[in-house]
Amino acid sequence: MRRPDAVLLDRDGTISVKAPESAYVTSPEELVLLPGAATAIRRLNEACIPVAVVTNQRGIARGRMTEADLEAVHARLERVLAAEGARVDAIFHCPHEEGTCGCRKPGTVMLERACEHFGLASLRGTVMIGDALSDVQAGRAVGARTVLLTAASADAPAADAVATSLLAAVDLMLSAWTPTPVR
Repeated sequence: MRRPDAVLLDRDGTISVKAPESAYVTSPEELVLLPGAATAIRRLNEACIPVAVVTNQRGIARGRMTEADLEAVHARLERVLAAEGARVDAIFHCPHEEGTCGCRKPGTVMLERACEHFGLASLRGTVMIGDALSDVQAGRAVGARTVLLTAASADAPAADAVATSLLAAVDLMLSAWTPTPVR
């Protein structure tokens, strides 16, 4: 496996605790990192691999939160990661309801925005990590390698790999990457 050009991460259920069904993380206090998430992102930072968050946030379309609320949540995410020596290089979100746009995963617009942001020719050299089939579908649609976070490997027929956590996924990815020797 070659070094990824970038890693694209879902937010809720991948980096942070997912809100209960039909609920949303609408305020900074509600954002709680999953165990090992900051360590995983820090390892990507230390390997000089750009990291972007790509997150569906239809709570905005449903009037449960505003763009300003989401900005405050993401500011907390950045502060909490920074306190553990980690950072994300970009955050992209879809504020729309299902079926109304091309950016909501499994749509690919957010991933394409990350590609443009990082100056990549394509997303074929990236890795998409998430906890939902829509994350895998979006990654596959742009040619990225995909990792599904789940306890059951049978749930991931379309993913390239399965891991139980973001830290396990990053460890798997970094252990499979063989750096090119410097000459």
